[in-house]
Amino acid sequence: MSPVLAGVLQLLALMVALALAYRPLGDYMAGVYSSPKHLRVEKWIYRAVGADPSTEMRWPAYLRGVLGFSLVSVLFLYLMQRIQGGLPGSLGFSSIDPDQAFNTAASFVSNTNWQSYYGEQAMGHVVQTGGLAVQNFLSAAVGMAVAVALVRGFARSRTGELGNFWADMVRGTVRILLPIALVGAILLVACGAIQNFAGIHSVGQFMGGSQQWNGGAVASQEAIKELGTNGGGYFNANSAHPFENPNGLSNLLEIFLILLIPLSLTRTFGRMVGSVKQGYAILATVVTIWVVFTALMMWTEFHHGGPAFDIAGGALEGKETRFGVGASSIFSVATTLTSTGAVNSFLSSYTGFGGGIAMLGMQLGEIAPGGVGSGLYGILIMAVIAVFLAGLMVGRTPEYLGKKIGTRQIKFAACYILITPALVLCFTGVAMAMNTPANSMTNSGAHGFSEILYAYTSGANNNGSAFAGLNADTQWFNTSIGIAMLLGRFLPMVFVLALAGSLAEQKPVPMTAGTLRTDKPLFSGLLVGTIMIVAGLTYFPALALGPLAEGLAS
Repeated sequence: MSPVLAGVLQLLALMVALALAYRPLGDYMAGVYSSPKHLRVEKWIYRAVGADPSTEMRWPAYLRGVLGFSLVSVLFLYLMQRIQGGLPGSLGFSSIDPDQAFNTAASFVSNTNWQSYYGEQAMGHVVQTGGLAVQNFLSAAVGMAVAVALVRGFARSRTGELGNFWADMVRGTVRILLPIALVGAILLVACGAIQNFAGIHSVGQFMGGSQQWNGGAVASQEAIKELGTNGGGYFNANSAHPFENPNGLSNLLEIFLILLIPLSLTRTFGRMVGSVKQGYAILATVVTIWVVFTALMMWTEFHHGGPAFDIAGGALEGKETRFGVGASSIFSVATTLTSTGAVNSFLSSYTGFGGGIAMLGMQLGEIAPGGVGSGLYGILIMAVIAVFLAGLMVGRTPEYLGKKIGTRQIKFAACYILITPALVLCFTGVAMAMNTPANSMTNSGAHGFSEILYAYTSGANNNGSAFAGLNADTQWFNTSIGIAMLLGRFLPMVFVLALAGSLAEQKPVPMTAGTLRTDKPLFSGLLVGTIMIVAGLTYFPALALGPLAEGLAS
């Protein structure tokens, strides 16, 4: 079987599996967030944190819950790293330096999971399992809660109430993430991923010395790492490490977990707003972008540029022979079009255009299908922009799901789409103007610029993947990327919740003959065009200096 055919067959198998899970999971999540009942274990949690799950919150109160909980999470994870040397199960590792501890705490709480350290050489079992893995669950649940709050803003009328943050966050963790992650972990163990609390041990000889490995609760962390679109690996090689991702079957399972909830949330959206066709329109948009990006990535990585490519069957350098070019391309697109950031190959080794495709996937806002929760509210913000543009073209007040999109709503949406590009471009410009950050680049020229542009694109978009040619473990990068991650995560949430509150206060307007039908293919096409134009106009100059210049020169 040719490598190209193998890649296409894997893509088709993945699409079939996702299609089978789409409807039942989407309907189940809609029921979870709409149910008036609370499980006994959930009541224990509410009692422990002093929350009343039956209290409805307006958007400022909901936002205070999000920010307050996340702030406590950052402080707790920072403290765990700073005292690691005195914790049991530390494997002899010392405490983490302040700048790196801040970067890691900001990273995992913001669902970015950017890592400027070698996991197997820095973090002990307690920090890995009790700190990082826990945040994999909680940060994903926070993103889902904010997305559900926005959906309620569209679904409700004449009220500013968006639900209860504590109830949404706990339900997302207990009823959705935990059960699926448990099944995923068992399947990964069956595929060969390790799950233990072993210490450091030597394995054979390598270059005149012994090779050392440590065990860990890898499968359980790997499952929620992918399911929650987190991305932080137990080992530095991430999903290219055989302990995390042993074979082709586990690789396909991990891609499935990455895409499962973000895609199914479009069904949840349709059910909660009372029109599954609206969910299908959003689904068609994100699937179109995802398939096109995957096809382009596979084409550019399989493209034969000489005898070495012919012999290898594509751009195989930097990719695991266990997966090949096809599976590596599918994985890289899945992780950069979501906020996962996991890698099963060396992105810096991709072709110039291949690296550009991965970078552009993040710069779209990671909305195809995007992160757990963040992808849904991101695509809905773009839908608001698309409806507004359509209204300008026909000369009438734009409406979406029966809600008028006026000056206030479009200001919130505009602020949302401007925050992340401003963070990426400003931090990249400052870093390139300074001597110290530039000295961290492995490469010079267009590829070196891409390393820094990719780092801030990954951080501000809460992705977490790295070009891997940049030494990011410096005080400058740990601090600046940490700030970019926090601002890139929580500032957009302010405008998402403010928009949700303003929509929930409105009285629905009846549909007329002049109303734009947002459940039709025409709207999906308009939405795809809006997404590509907004991202293209914003990032094209920077991309032209990096991956495009490199690709055209090769």
